[in-house]
Amino acid sequence: MKSRETIIKEGGDKMDKQSSIIENSLKAIMDDENFLPDLKSQTRDQAYKSLVSILTTPNHIHKSFLRVTLENGTVTRVPAFRIQHNDILGPYKGGIRFHPSVSEEEVSNFSKLMTLKNALHEVPFGGAKGGVVVNPKEYSVKELNLICKKYVQYFNDVLGPDKDIPAPDMGSGEREMDWMMAEFKTVHPGEPYRNSFTGKSIVNGGSEGRREATGKGVYFSFRYLMHDYANKNEKWLTENDNVFADTAVKYAKTKMRMAIQGFGNLGSVAALEAYKCKYLQNKIVAVSDHNVMLYNEKGLDIPSIVNYTEENGGELPTQEVALNDYDINASIHENDELLELDVDVLLLAALEDQIHEDNMENIKAEIIIEGANKPVTEKADKFLSDKGVLIIPDILANAGGVIVSYFEWMQGRDTQFMGEDRIYEKLFNKMKYTMDTILPQFFGDPFPLRQNCYIHAVTKLSTIMFRQGKLY
Repeated sequence: MKSRETIIKEGGDKMDKQSSIIENSLKAIMDDENFLPDLKSQTRDQAYKSLVSILTTPNHIHKSFLRVTLENGTVTRVPAFRIQHNDILGPYKGGIRFHPSVSEEEVSNFSKLMTLKNALHEVPFGGAKGGVVVNPKEYSVKELNLICKKYVQYFNDVLGPDKDIPAPDMGSGEREMDWMMAEFKTVHPGEPYRNSFTGKSIVNGGSEGRREATGKGVYFSFRYLMHDYANKNEKWLTENDNVFADTAVKYAKTKMRMAIQGFGNLGSVAALEAYKCKYLQNKIVAVSDHNVMLYNEKGLDIPSIVNYTEENGGELPTQEVALNDYDINASIHENDELLELDVDVLLLAALEDQIHEDNMENIKAEIIIEGANKPVTEKADKFLSDKGVLIIPDILANAGGVIVSYFEWMQGRDTQFMGEDRIYEKLFNKMKYTMDTILPQFFGDPFPLRQNCYIHAVTKLSTIMFRQGKLY
């Protein structure tokens, strides 16, 4: 019988990353007699084929060209998508990305990740994702408002508080969710509407802490693993013949140099959490955005940098005079230099596919935190994991947004709202529960954390589908 590690590593490139790992996770658990024990011999093979087919393909693909009249009178057609992957756990849930790189394949892949993420963290939602092929900076506020309204109008039949609940993603935020909720209310008069979108402004029924949730959750996953869990289980980890356990024990008590790629909503919040952290000895020596990298080997003054970005359209300073005006002690470099810096920790909070076949051999960090979705390609993930690099994957680290979206959805149903401190307490408890479930398996098995997370999620989804008779 092949080990789970061997099965995972034999995964081919015939499918996209999510589908490939889903199939290989199923292969890894089918020989376990505790997995679906009621299925024997031939029926297990049939169940495996059924599960692969169901979990690697979406339930529905909705796409359209939104007809938008620009302020100059020109009519343009904007490609838009809503892909619903699986709803076995509950209503579809996933963000709407506004970005020129949006494609059907990308949206489909992210919808699968949402299904798995919700299953891993025991959030009672299915997985979906939306996308609009636009660069928001190229449109006026009025035009963006119209794009949001058109999105709701074109997809109104498949959206709803108990059907599919979108949220913000890259390029969208609480403003866009407010607009979309208002249009949903207009299109569906007399029907419940408050829970049709999450990530809204607080005045429109949004939750305290939703904007910061993903960044705080990303850093919490790192802090909990490297401090709380590593110190509590130091003896057991030290005795384990596991390179990842060695890394956790080493850095639980060692000063760490951290670099953060991406300084938007996620990256800046995570950076502040790291800067203020009293548990780990981490200093942030570099941050970057799409324009520039700031570097200081002694550690950057993150609050001053955040203050600058808040007053300057979210952009990092690119000129020495700006650094001086805000008392920021840093040198300015090309942004693409960050990934290959000699640091201990990389926190990736930008776009997908940032570490890949062409640069993976130059990565010096021993710990990588995936704040963004899919920032490490499959080949790079395998290469770095084989080298002993500890990767905290997106499915585990960046679930703060969807978890607090669930809290927002629940608060909207009850019309009773929690304060920020209570929201963060519940968020951290939820993520702590997941990590306490996953980490013993991870440090007890000789293969990467991502695969442990996928196996756990796929096991839950498969069991529920079997119990509901969906495999016949």
